[in-house]
Amino acid sequence: MSTALLTRTHLDWLESEAIHILREVAAECARPVLLFSGGKDSCVLLRLAEKAFRPGRFPFPLMHIDTGHNFPEVIAFRDRRTAELGETLIVRGVEDSIARGTVVLRHANDSRNAAQATTLLEAIAEFGFDACVGGARRDEEKARAKERICSFRDEFGQWDPKAQRPELWNLYNTRTHPGENIRVFPISNWTELDVWQYIERENLDLPSLYYAHDREVVRRNGLLVPVTPLTPPREGEPVERLSVRFRTVGDVSCTCPVASTAATPADIIAETAVTTITERGATRMDDQTSEASMERRKKQGYF
Repeated sequence: MSTALLTRTHLDWLESEAIHILREVAAECARPVLLFSGGKDSCVLLRLAEKAFRPGRFPFPLMHIDTGHNFPEVIAFRDRRTAELGETLIVRGVEDSIARGTVVLRHANDSRNAAQATTLLEAIAEFGFDACVGGARRDEEKARAKERICSFRDEFGQWDPKAQRPELWNLYNTRTHPGENIRVFPISNWTELDVWQYIERENLDLPSLYYAHDREVVRRNGLLVPVTPLTPPREGEPVERLSVRFRTVGDVSCTCPVASTAATPADIIAETAVTTITERGATRMDDQTSEASMERRKKQGYF
């Protein structure tokens, strides 16, 4: 075995696999798109896309499905990072789906996280995308652990975990009929710890919410709920000001921080190495309604 192979780290192997997947999708799919929210996993995907395709332009646009309830720091970061790359960003909002009547909420301040599925399917139909590349990982949640790297969606945009295609070694079936599409997960085999080790190695810029900062929170159902206009304290709930960070940055209405003083990737790597709760289990209110919450949403078209 060559010395070069012996000196490669596990991050090198994960990076090589992800770059191979991105290049396969670009070569095999007619109209792919990369989903970019400004979150840490999609920032890693952007770096992998740079390594796969630079100095040329990306062979696909970027797209964000905006709930309208995203953290403003993340939206500002999304726009700045896209401008730095000089790539095309398509933004489609849940607000637009509400205006069209395709999304109906019971209350104005309901979580819009699940409603993204409808807006995503509408955007796929609008642009004719046959592959959506995103940063989901198998270690995040039980339903995501069932995904293939190239995960098939039928003509209704639905996912059937019992009807997925076999993936032998590094051979990926990207064929679709009109109206069908696939969701592609190049970092499926990465863990949260791998992501942070890669962020440190590549010196990747991230939204400031990922690092420790002081924030007002209330304790609710075992979670630290941020105090915001969308998530105000309930009657009788004491408000605390704590040092926290976000492990994931989704919709404000359902995303919670964790207590932390970690101010650098190295600090976060040390915390992540000893945690016993997944990032979604520790921070997402919408995944705590039942163990099947994510799987139900994915069957309806959620990413």
